[in-house]
Amino acid sequence: MKQAKREDAMTQKTRPGQQHSDEITVEDGEAEARPDKGKRGAAKAEADGKKPKPRLGRKDYEAELERLHGELVKLQQWVVHKGLKVCVVFEGRDGAGKGGTIKAITERVSPRVFRVVALPAPTEREKSQMYVQRYLPHLPAAGEVVIFDRSWYNRAGVERVMGFCTEAMAKEFLRAVPLVEQAIIDSGVILLKYWLEVSPEEQTRRLESRIDDPRKVWKLSPMDIKSYTRWNDYSKARDDMFSATDTDLSPWNVARSDDKRRARLNIITHLLAHVPYGEVKREKVKLPKRHKLDSHRKSEHPIRYVEERF
Repeated sequence: MKQAKREDAMTQKTRPGQQHSDEITVEDGEAEARPDKGKRGAAKAEADGKKPKPRLGRKDYEAELERLHGELVKLQQWVVHKGLKVCVVFEGRDGAGKGGTIKAITERVSPRVFRVVALPAPTEREKSQMYVQRYLPHLPAAGEVVIFDRSWYNRAGVERVMGFCTEAMAKEFLRAVPLVEQAIIDSGVILLKYWLEVSPEEQTRRLESRIDDPRKVWKLSPMDIKSYTRWNDYSKARDDMFSATDTDLSPWNVARSDDKRRARLNIITHLLAHVPYGEVKREKVKLPKRHKLDSHRKSEHPIRYVEERF
């Protein structure tokens, strides 16, 4: 019964005869901007028995995000106060919204407590190591929240699909990783894993928006272009990953991310609900009096001011 409820809640398991491109139904968050795709999203939601939600407005989003930022600061203070160790893993296809979600989480907290890890491609030396070895030094110490923008699950996704590892290596990883995560959790780490699920239509819209936008061109690599053509392969890899690593001890939490704003709020709310925290009492703060401002002798050294063009 417990497993049945879990499968219904996450709607992520492959059923016989089901096409990989439609395994996780995603509500269309772009209905207002793209009415045709919005209709398809509404029809898809109706087929799932879900009522499609309208796109969340900026005013409502920012109001709720401000409240959640306050809670994240409380969490930060509690993590430091109690010496908690928190590890948050973000995975998903290109354009699913991982970076924006991480930015929303870390926008108002200390980078010395909330640390983001986004590792580059492995070096030749790292390729010769035990696979998870390059990730282990980045796990949190007491008083830290570490957020992985992609993680050891690269082996189950991009490495497997794009041929950077053998099929045998990928299967061995899927067999072993629950044991590794068991050891991480047994060491006192609170481990949370999030998969951001984006629809093919929304992924296309987001990747196309990166082509000519000077702010986003760095987000579109040659590898992203190659991966774009492999939607079904990534779907199968995702399903295999869920089947092997979605455990009661370390479950995958799937967030529909076609509406970025709703996804960010949902994930932050979920994170706050799954890391126990309280409010650390703070002493009342009052700024002390300054010395007289005119008591300082002005320096004769010429100051190189930034040109004020605005």
